[in-house]
Amino acid sequence: MRFILNVIWLLFAGLWLALGYALLGIVAFLLIVTIPFGVASFRMANYALWPFGRTVVAKPDAGAGSVVGNIIWLVIAGIPIVAGHLSTAAAQAVTIIGIPLAIANIKMIPISLFPFGKEIVPVGAVPPGYTAVHTVVSEGDRLSGSAVQRAR
Repeated sequence: MRFILNVIWLLFAGLWLALGYALLGIVAFLLIVTIPFGVASFRMANYALWPFGRTVVAKPDAGAGSVVGNIIWLVIAGIPIVAGHLSTAAAQAVTIIGIPLAIANIKMIPISLFPFGKEIVPVGAVPPGYTAVHTVVSEGDRLSGSAVQRAR
């Protein structure tokens, strides 16, 4: 089910969202000082391409630099990116098949607003000491503690 949802996602939202994140990343790399923002942007572009079966976890060792980076990101890029996610989710929610995709789009908003101090990992591979922030899951998956396990 994850594969099917990821393919549908890629065609109807993932490619365009990933392109937006990648363009933002390229601009950030060109400005040199904002390279960490470019790295975060490319990380989110990768997540936007294939979100089902992956989870966002908070890094336990994220410090004050992550907070400062998140504030700068929010002001410069976070709000326009969230507008893109919301408009894509609204368009997807019009059809029945698009509703799970719209929900996944909305679940991506927290990392779009505050990308620093978080890591994207495969479902069920949450490192010890890390806390799952949110997960884009498919039908048949269930949450168990901080990881998502395949329902049997």
